[in-house]
Amino acid sequence: MELSSVEVDGIELTYRTAGEAGLLVVVLLHALGQDSSDWNVVVEALAPAHRVYALDLRGHGGSSQPGAYSLELMRSDVLGFLHALDLDGACLIGHSVGGAVAYLVAAAEPRRVRRLVLEEPAPPLPATPSRDMPPRPDGTLCFDWRVVEAITKQRNVPDPAWWDDLRHITARTLVIAGGPDSHFPQDQLEGLADRIPDASYLTIDVGHDVHATHPEAFLAALLPFLTR
Repeated sequence: MELSSVEVDGIELTYRTAGEAGLLVVVLLHALGQDSSDWNVVVEALAPAHRVYALDLRGHGGSSQPGAYSLELMRSDVLGFLHALDLDGACLIGHSVGGAVAYLVAAAEPRRVRRLVLEEPAPPLPATPSRDMPPRPDGTLCFDWRVVEAITKQRNVPDPAWWDDLRHITARTLVIAGGPDSHFPQDQLEGLADRIPDASYLTIDVGHDVHATHPEAFLAALLPFLTR
């Protein structure tokens, strides 16, 4: 994969690309505390038939660590990224917090997103039970710990508009849930899928990190969805 960067509203966003230009565009958004390398296996599978962009969200990987973090800011970053690279009609894939950013992007500018895949997305409903702020791990991190503090607060008390705005998504959508071993309430994920007008719902019983824990099953669901 080729490593590049782009400046969006004063924030440097790093991203990895693979696949030939002119192919169907796929943009990958990682989970909290991860970076674009978390998608390596998926990128390898997609690259022969897709132009793939794996983005480091603000505060993660090689992207800027400005100290200001929220899902809304990440949404604006991704929209700015799509505008800067002139990516229309992309297939947007997000995991966990990256999934939340993905549905916010798809609701804000529906024409930018052709297909939407939400793998265990953080649902836009109050966390049940409420999440405590975890202690910072020792040692060097590949992300800014302040992101965790900001996003944990938003997960506990999300903006009610996020739930309402799901109905504005026009992209054909696939919601992939991890089943009972996930720490996300599965009924909330199913409710999220029901809220999006053209969405299907699939459970792969491997827990929260579906694409990493069982990439074969994840890709078996993903590839036909992207191409049909």
